[in-house]
Amino acid sequence: MKNTFLLLGFITLALACEQAPKAASVESVSEMNIEALQAKKADYTVQLNSLTQSLNEINTAIEAKSGNEKRVLVSAFTATPQRFDHTIELQANINTRKNVELYPELGGRLKEIKVQEGQKVKKGTLLALFDDSGMQDQVEQLELQMELAKTGFERTQRLWEQKIGSEMMFLEAQTRYKALVKQVSQMKDQLAKSKVYAPFDGIVDEIIAKVGTTLAPGMSPILRIVNLDEMYLEADAPESYLAQITIGSKATVFIPVLNLEQATEIRQTGNFIQASNRTFRIEAPIENPEGIIKPNLNAKISVIDYSNEAAILIPQRVIRENAEGSPYVFVLTQPNQENGYVAEQRFITLGKTKEEWMEIVKGIATGDIVVDDGASTLSPNQKVKRILE
Repeated sequence: MKNTFLLLGFITLALACEQAPKAASVESVSEMNIEALQAKKADYTVQLNSLTQSLNEINTAIEAKSGNEKRVLVSAFTATPQRFDHTIELQANINTRKNVELYPELGGRLKEIKVQEGQKVKKGTLLALFDDSGMQDQVEQLELQMELAKTGFERTQRLWEQKIGSEMMFLEAQTRYKALVKQVSQMKDQLAKSKVYAPFDGIVDEIIAKVGTTLAPGMSPILRIVNLDEMYLEADAPESYLAQITIGSKATVFIPVLNLEQATEIRQTGNFIQASNRTFRIEAPIENPEGIIKPNLNAKISVIDYSNEAAILIPQRVIRENAEGSPYVFVLTQPNQENGYVAEQRFITLGKTKEEWMEIVKGIATGDIVVDDGASTLSPNQKVKRILE
């Protein structure tokens, strides 16, 4: 009650001091020029602001001493160090180097397909046969001629070693035999091209050609064979990440279609920059034990380019900026009874971001209590009350 009387007395005294000059100014206001009026207005404005400030101070003192002090309600969290990995996210494509279409080396009619679609085959398995157009018969004839030439050469060689016969006869027999050996070898190589073998372990994914059709060498595909055990991911990274993405960089692969995620690391980086889009190629292996990952699937790869084992992270929503663009937060200090605090304005230095989190390089230490909800309404050194959840 005593404080209230003091307040009323202060206001009455202030009004009394201003009453006489105010009446005089009202009577003479019509006689003043514009400059005098503006000067008088400025003078009154200063007096009014001074009285308002004094009144606010008195109200604050009354509230504090009466126990009815009003404080803004805020929520807050304690800053604690934690591991922080900053990542670079890129669109990627999944592939395998063991995914090939097999073509005939020798043109001709497709005689037989030895496998079925979906069948697992080992390296060297016979997959298809072509009509050899009589090459097998030709090989057998040449082999007979070769055996005869061999017998003649061996007899001539024995006679020549006994100094019987001429050297020319010996050389002619030797040349005839060696020529037939080479002819047989060449014919066998040609005959082998009428058979198609599996180049690696895999699955017959698709049989393209039909039995009985005539296929052109290197032009008409026979079948596709795929191995899904050795998959890899490739992506084009902007040249600005050339220093951050290196061989051995840890990464995470996410395949949206399969909702599958797995850890990997970069095993290869390109050695040149694509002039068309200023990117370089990166590659990472993918495990596929169940065979559900297929070539040409779209994926995302997140490559870790920066790590901090003890980073201070805060949500971006609590960060404010002043008129100069300097970022700051409010930190609770000077704790007192009933969760009362003072909101200190703390300017901070920002680091890297990840989703809604921001790394704080400078300005906040472990254990600081940072204002969360209610920060947008605060002013420096304002008294607040923390809501405990």
